[in-house]
Amino acid sequence: MAEIVVHHEGGDRFSVVVRRHTLLVDQPDGQGQDLGPTPTELFVAGLASCVGYYAERFLQRHDVPVDGLKVLCRFEMSKDGPSRVGSVALEVLVPAHLTESQAEALRRVAEHCTVHNSIRTAPDIVTSVSAGRQAA
Repeated sequence: MAEIVVHHEGGDRFSVVVRRHTLLVDQPDGQGQDLGPTPTELFVAGLASCVGYYAERFLQRHDVPVDGLKVLCRFEMSKDGPSRVGSVALEVLVPAHLTESQAEALRRVAEHCTVHNSIRTAPDIVTSVSAGRQAA
């Protein structure tokens, strides 16, 4: 099982340790200083970057140049409760020419990236609280 550790760094700021990488999340208002993306932005960025990875692998398999590949992502929060991301629009920008069938195949591949699949078939999530204990 993979492990990610989140440490409070003061105010609304947290460091997120993933393997040997440390990311900073923060809030743009309140006690935050906007020193990093919000957790919600990281969630959506995870989806967009997973789509990018699957697109890159598809293009490589089909001998299509990947230079300049980009994924544009726009999202909105739901206007209905509970607080959550309500919609996400992803656009895969491929500078090289694709046939209609290649573009459709790429769209289908991108829609089945690991993060897409994890949203569609929600993982089991268990939350517990351990008072008086600190993570190493």
